[in-house]
Amino acid sequence: MIVTGSMIGSGIFIVSSEMARNVGSPGWLLISWIITGILTLTAALSYGELAAMMPSAGGQYIYLREAFSPMWGFLYGWTLFGVIQTGTIAAVAVAFARYFGVLWPAISESNYIVEPVFVSAGYAVSLSTAQFVGILVVLFLTWTNTKGIRYGKQVQNLFTVAKIGSLLGLIGLGIFFGWNREAVAANFGNLWSPRGFTPSAPGLTPETFFGLLVALCVAQTGSLFSADAWNNITFTAGEVREPRRNVPLSLAFGTGIVIGLYFLANIAYLVVLPLDKIQTAPLDRVASAMVGAVFPTAGAEIMAVAIMISTFGCINGMVLAGARAFYAMAQHNLFFPAAKSINKAQVPGVALILQAAWTAILILPRTYDPATGKFGNLYGNLLDYVISAALIFYILTIAGVFVLRKRRPHDERPYKAFGYPFVPALYIVGASVILVLLFAYRASTTVPGLVIVLAGVPVYFLLRRPER
Repeated sequence: MIVTGSMIGSGIFIVSSEMARNVGSPGWLLISWIITGILTLTAALSYGELAAMMPSAGGQYIYLREAFSPMWGFLYGWTLFGVIQTGTIAAVAVAFARYFGVLWPAISESNYIVEPVFVSAGYAVSLSTAQFVGILVVLFLTWTNTKGIRYGKQVQNLFTVAKIGSLLGLIGLGIFFGWNREAVAANFGNLWSPRGFTPSAPGLTPETFFGLLVALCVAQTGSLFSADAWNNITFTAGEVREPRRNVPLSLAFGTGIVIGLYFLANIAYLVVLPLDKIQTAPLDRVASAMVGAVFPTAGAEIMAVAIMISTFGCINGMVLAGARAFYAMAQHNLFFPAAKSINKAQVPGVALILQAAWTAILILPRTYDPATGKFGNLYGNLLDYVISAALIFYILTIAGVFVLRKRRPHDERPYKAFGYPFVPALYIVGASVILVLLFAYRASTTVPGLVIVLAGVPVYFLLRRPER
């Protein structure tokens, strides 16, 4: 429930539109999701060995610390707290509020409780009704999780079952009720010919082999983000029954279920909507466009309810799991000292509160484009920056399987990485190719992510100094 619930947020309902513009054809859109599925499953199957070997709170932070050095563990935790976990929670919370606004129009990012206060030409701070609702959701789910793992578990189970049901309903609606013969003929009768694409760079289009390779790698930023957070179960390993068995199983089954659902959702989009309608869906809301094609009068409301269920469960899973990583960092004196404590409900209450506080702070800043007069969200920019950084940490963590096999060959390994060494190596090679091409053709978003990570180096040495 934690794996599937944390993975399924709002991305699957949106990112296929931009991905279709990247690759320019229905066939390569599906191949993009297959690539994501292969990478995610190979990563999860490889993580299982580390999870079974070190079944303690902290997950990926612990793996990087043990495989390489405490600094690498800290840099991951620094980025996780600064942007990856908290920024994603902020983004999903505001997505929840936006779709709540479909049902209750007073909830809007342009309906202000506190008007934007500019701190520079391109940045402001505001409190809209949508931001307020997003913060309330984060605070409420943090509060329920401070009451004990039982409450967090009940919320997670309920909303994960509901969101899987909603996604299955979306798939069934498209395939069984929305089947559009013209769309099917246009999409599946012409699977591979590029059209309606956005060039990855001037003169670089999916009409050439190298241009297609770059387009597929650029498209992964959307699909990998939608399939991210599968590793959250490793943060909670200290509270899982029989973690040496159940954490690897949850990684394998959870990621497999979600990737299967995501692929079928894209099939549903393609049997209802012609490719150009997917590429030009209003605000990239391709799922809403699909449901609207089947139910023209109630499509928006149906999708709003489905996405609210999905995002609520996603927020709970990420709130529950993330705090455990920060608790583990505090145990090594690499986070706020108070976060190492456990409350009366036997959960890391202070870490949960600190996580919620920083998430709320990330929701408040706005970006401003003077040319269009439109406001954006700062956390959206930050998330764009750290997608590549998160990929670096995934590559390093899976490389840790090789490092620890050599350095600690006699450690107990109740589960060994499936297909070792070929399956872990497949992920490292595939993810590295994507990373190199992102740095080459999306430097404006990848380089700042690297800067965010490296900014943690001096902080690490400052925190380590008192211990020495």
